Amino acid sequence: MYRRIRDLREDMDLSQTKIATMLGMSQTGYSKYETGENDIPTAVLIRLALFYGTSIDYLLGQTDQKERYPDG
Repeated sequence: MYRRIRDLREDMDLSQTKIATMLGMSQTGYSKYETGENDIPTAVLIRLALFYGTSIDYLLGQTDQKERYPDG
């Protein structure tokens, strides 16, 4: 999971600081999510999935389908 959130961020050429600001937290706090030092709260996973246009399952490594699931 941690590698996926880093890879998505890097694919969009965004810094940890930019993502942390969007999440309303410090860069250091966000960095700990990417390294696996801290678990990512559900609310943060939801925001990241919405921001990146993917599913929480993708972020968690439960699927390799990067696209969000259809509504319904």
